[in-house]
Amino acid sequence: MSDAQVIIGGGLAGAKAAEALRDQGYDAAIVLIAEEQHLPYERPPLSKGYLAGSDERADAFTFDADWYVAHDIDVRIGVRAVRIDRDAHEVHLDDGTSVAYSKLLLATGSSSRRMDGADGALYLRSIDQSEQIRDAIGPGRHLVVVGGGWIGLEVAATARQSGSDVTLIEPQEQPLEKILGSRIGRVFADLHREHGVDLRLGVGVDTVAPRSVTTGDGDQIPADAVLVGIGAVPNVDLARDAGLDVSNGVDVNARLQTSDPDIYAVGDIANHDHPTLGRLRVEHWANAQNQPAVAVANMLGGTQVYDRLPYFFTDQYDLGMEYRGYASGENAVVVRGDTATREFLAFWLADGAVGAGMNVNIWDQGDAIAELIASGRTVDVDRLADPNVPLDEV
Repeated sequence: MSDAQVIIGGGLAGAKAAEALRDQGYDAAIVLIAEEQHLPYERPPLSKGYLAGSDERADAFTFDADWYVAHDIDVRIGVRAVRIDRDAHEVHLDDGTSVAYSKLLLATGSSSRRMDGADGALYLRSIDQSEQIRDAIGPGRHLVVVGGGWIGLEVAATARQSGSDVTLIEPQEQPLEKILGSRIGRVFADLHREHGVDLRLGVGVDTVAPRSVTTGDGDQIPADAVLVGIGAVPNVDLARDAGLDVSNGVDVNARLQTSDPDIYAVGDIANHDHPTLGRLRVEHWANAQNQPAVAVANMLGGTQVYDRLPYFFTDQYDLGMEYRGYASGENAVVVRGDTATREFLAFWLADGAVGAGMNVNIWDQGDAIAELIASGRTVDVDRLADPNVPLDEV
């Protein structure tokens, strides 16, 4: 068996795993397999600064080429892993070669969910796709966005700020309704309307053509470009074909270990048995940023658990927010502050305790929100809503 540590996945999680291996003292071979024709990069800029043209392309990359050379990381770009031979401890690649491993880390990420019949539509998952969208927006252009989730809303905001006309179609009554509920979803709807987005809510899409979209109620909307943002699908085929346990992602325990003790999984694909929140899979930057160090520690013989709260953020126009914890739009929500001015905190309750919290344009309460969630204590709803009551006293 080789003593090499092999990482499959050329995104942020893969790069952070390579970094963690060196930081934690591993001095033998590291092979990073990256399917795209690029070094690993981060994805949040693709719908924000890089798409807007305010960030340089190089800023999206986790490390430059010299870093991988200096840390003796064997990066195989433009190469796809096609099979894992668990008995032989080998990964077979589409260039006909194979790589032997001692421990294997899966960081294969996710892919855009495709819409049947949407020929010619744009999607956003890669840096190349971000550049396609950037070429399609600007003054005098009309972008139609199908889907009112985070990607759809962020691209809509960036497109409007570039001078594009934007129509956004979402079958739910409010954007983000499944995630945040109707009350907070309405905050985002109002935000986009104020900035000139034509929101079509509560209506689906019948057909998508390269230059138009027809809604479920028969309205045909002309478009210079159509972006489909209807979610993502975890890339689990490699793991499933290898016989690993796969349900809503690749099943991992609290230590991010799969059903094979020599294989770990992180990031978008990791269906993680969280020590306090139960089993969950989260498709956000923070997992790709933070899970690899824990997985690597365990690959090297440790017994760490990954117990961080899920975290994500967004920036749209003049609204910036952070979300911590884990809840759904069906949970009861308590608001502290003024949603009309878009300076408030929101809390989602589960069995009388705070399961998740969001700070919108308020930047000094993040740690207190995290501590409140982690405490698991039952809260007084009236005190929770009162800005004059410290969060550690609700």
